[in-house]
Amino acid sequence: MRNIVALGTLGLMLLTGSPAPSASSSFPASASRHTQRYKLRTVVLDAGHGGKDRGCAGVKAREADVSLKLILELGRQIEANMPDVKVVYTRKTDVFVELSDRAGIANKHNADLFISIHCNAGPSVAHGTEVWTMGPHKTDANLGVAKRENAVILQEDNYQERYNGFDPHSPQSHILFSLFQSAYMVNSIRFAQKVDQQFRTAVRRPSRGVKQAGFLVLWKTAMPSVLIEAGFLTNPGEERYLNDKSGQSYMASGVYRAFKEYKQELEATTAD
Repeated sequence: MRNIVALGTLGLMLLTGSPAPSASSSFPASASRHTQRYKLRTVVLDAGHGGKDRGCAGVKAREADVSLKLILELGRQIEANMPDVKVVYTRKTDVFVELSDRAGIANKHNADLFISIHCNAGPSVAHGTEVWTMGPHKTDANLGVAKRENAVILQEDNYQERYNGFDPHSPQSHILFSLFQSAYMVNSIRFAQKVDQQFRTAVRRPSRGVKQAGFLVLWKTAMPSVLIEAGFLTNPGEERYLNDKSGQSYMASGVYRAFKEYKQELEATTAD
C-alpha cells in the first residue's frame, strides 16, 4: 500500500499489542500548555450514506434517510442550546457525499469533533447501539461492520487513487488504516464512552458497547471522531423505533447530552 505514514508511538503500541489509552487518560500535553482557555467551537455532523447510496434497509426504513433525520435533530438541539458552537453538516439533503469529502469538510472548518451517524444491519434478532472509534478491530464481527461501511467507496470514481490503494475487501488494508487516527484516539474514546453511557442510562437503549475498527469516513479527520450505529434496521422493533420521530428525538438527545458533557469537561481540563 502506498503512502502509509509513520505510525508513531501509539501506532507501535497497537502493532505490538500494548493496550490503547483509556478515556480516563489525561488530555494531550499540548492542550494543557495552551496560554488561552480552550473552547470547543465547531462540530461537524455527518449523516451516513445518501443519494445513490441508500445504505442498509428494514422493511420500510432506509439507512440514508434515518441517519439524516437523526443528524438534523442532533444539530437542531446543539444550535438551540449552544449558540457559541458552529454546527457544520456534511449533508442536509438526500445527496451522495464521498467519504473523503466528508473528512475534507471537517478539516476545512477546523472542526473540534466529528460525529457520523449510521444504522446497522444483521440477523433480525440483532439489536443494540454501537459507538465506534478509529482503531484496530479485535474481532471478525468488528471487521465486518467496517467492511460494510467502507464498501461505499466502490461507488466512487478512482477510489484506489483517492484512498491510497485501499482495498475494502482486504483485512490487511483495514488493519493499516485503523492506525491513522492514533493522535486523537484518547479524546475519541472519551466522547464515545459518554455517548454509550447516555444510550444505556438516559435513552435506555440496549448497547453493544464502544468498539474500534478501521472506518474510512474517520480516516482523514484531523480531530477526535466517532461513528455511531444507532441500531439495527433489520430488527423490526428497532426499525420502528428509529423510524419514529420520538425515537429519533430521544436518540439525538442522548448524543447531545454526551456532547455537552464532553465540551464542558474538555474546556475545564484545558483551562489555565
